[in-house]
Amino acid sequence: MTGTNSADKRRFLVLHDYGMGGAWWWVHARSARDVLETFAWVEVVTDPEAAARFEHDGLEEVDIEASLMPPGLEGLRAERDAQRRREGFGALADRDIVYLRRRWDEEDDEAVVHLMEVGSDGRRIRQVELAEDGTALRSGPDDWPFNPPIVDLFDPALADQEISRAEFEDQWIHADRVEPDA
Repeated sequence: MTGTNSADKRRFLVLHDYGMGGAWWWVHARSARDVLETFAWVEVVTDPEAAARFEHDGLEEVDIEASLMPPGLEGLRAERDAQRRREGFGALADRDIVYLRRRWDEEDDEAVVHLMEVGSDGRRIRQVELAEDGTALRSGPDDWPFNPPIVDLFDPALADQEISRAEFEDQWIHADRVEPDA
């Protein structure tokens, strides 16, 4: 383990899930929150089975206060350091559920607005896609082949994307259900 004083620190299993895979580390920190405030786009894995699976797997171990981080983790720390200086940093981080409006311009398609109900882990719970032509489609976890974290709730840019639960629910009720692929 690279690091500094490990007094009062515990070992946390940390995952950077990038959708079709992930990078894993053991991070020594005082709390899970310290890990989330220090590194962008990570989650602290609390599932005992997952932790047991990686217990003797040779994952790199690092102290949260170390000056050098393993590849991958250093960039996530630099991203978080840059975010910390911006207004709105962590504004949504302590919420169990957050409702967001995000615009995505697809490469080959029209621009789509996504209204998302997001859990505290950054994963979608439910989603409504609003197309420019007025079409509204709703979907949930059973409709997605995988569900990685789609937002980092410490990201200061998200504060301006927050909507009310009432706005989300109104769109959810009126949207058509996504038809499963045949």
